[in-house]
Amino acid sequence: MAPVGTNEPAGAGLRRRRRNCIMHVDMDAFFVTVELRTRPELRGRPVIVGYPAERSVVLSASYEARAFGVKSAMPMAVAMRMCPQAVIIEPRHKVYYEVSAQLMAIFESVTELVEPLSVDEAFLDVSGAIRRLGPPRAIGELIRSRVATELGITASVGIAETKFVAKIASTRCKPDGLLLITPDETVPYLHSLPVGALWGVGAKTTDVLARMGIKTVADLAATPASSLKKMLGATGVHVHQLAWGIDPRPVTPVRLEKSIGAEETFAVDTADDALLHRELLRLSHRTAERLRSSGMVSRTIALKLRFADFSTITRSRTVQTPVDSAQLIYAVALQLLDSVDRPMTVRLVGVRAEQLEETARTSLQLSIDRRDDNWRAAEQAVDQVARKFGGKSVLPARLLEPGSGAG
Repeated sequence: MAPVGTNEPAGAGLRRRRRNCIMHVDMDAFFVTVELRTRPELRGRPVIVGYPAERSVVLSASYEARAFGVKSAMPMAVAMRMCPQAVIIEPRHKVYYEVSAQLMAIFESVTELVEPLSVDEAFLDVSGAIRRLGPPRAIGELIRSRVATELGITASVGIAETKFVAKIASTRCKPDGLLLITPDETVPYLHSLPVGALWGVGAKTTDVLARMGIKTVADLAATPASSLKKMLGATGVHVHQLAWGIDPRPVTPVRLEKSIGAEETFAVDTADDALLHRELLRLSHRTAERLRSSGMVSRTIALKLRFADFSTITRSRTVQTPVDSAQLIYAVALQLLDSVDRPMTVRLVGVRAEQLEETARTSLQLSIDRRDDNWRAAEQAVDQVARKFGGKSVLPARLLEPGSGAG
């Protein structure tokens, strides 16, 4: 309990009485470890998943490559200069999505309360599974064991009373580890960390706080919330609560209707419109390609944004004519993005095609504009080239620029 006279906010006592058990399960260098299942001779060597083209970016890097400074979203040319001995493996997104589905199935066999954050990480509320499966640490080790045995990859598991602290725990025990932070340990543990460990405290905010002499979470916790609000706006109140381990957000299961889509988590949270637009274009092409290969068209396009504090919003728009063209999906996604107020930097962006119909049963050809039909014809030609020469033989010119990636 905080001593009398501290700035522990109202509600902290309620946090201490509540005994949720939340896990953050995160795969270690997901794309790389999936590839190493079929290339075990590369274990222990620096490996990068990405396209070897000079203007592409690193999608994932092994920990051996990270030791040379290689990071996700880094331009491939820079990564190859930093670690010229690295083995470059071109990505196989279809395989990664298949493994991701198997991973989520493991999570859902443990608890119904699973909140996926990306293809390789999720929050799990296992409070209701303790009587059936044992104490939290045993459940965490069970998940790690099943992921290793059934999928051939490794996972790091953070366990805490809240989502925020569970996420910190998984980050601190990587790779291939488990860290349990009990409710009584939460505040002392948080107060031992640098202030940048808090959600919503990026480089700029860290600089602002440093100028005020606030360098650790303990420093921030000792600062009145009113003072932080003057410095940082609404974010100040939010980070003050986090500094005391207060994060009331529950694990929210995602139950999607029949749909096709793609999403990407940025290695570094961003507010850059050009980067967001480029990633939306990339995701629109990936979604459209999957639509056409499935023989489906979509009547509703949805945009998903996850912010730096892990809050998530979705916006959708129903189109007059069903679509399977990347350019048409991208146009709607841009409109949706422009309609959204973004209170903080973006961690994840996603595009999803919903209300699907079979192309053969839709009067698509008779109703679309001639210019739109030209886009469809061009993209279908790209599909044919991809089938013959490989998935990334032809790309829109904008996607040859350095972009973002996940790892």
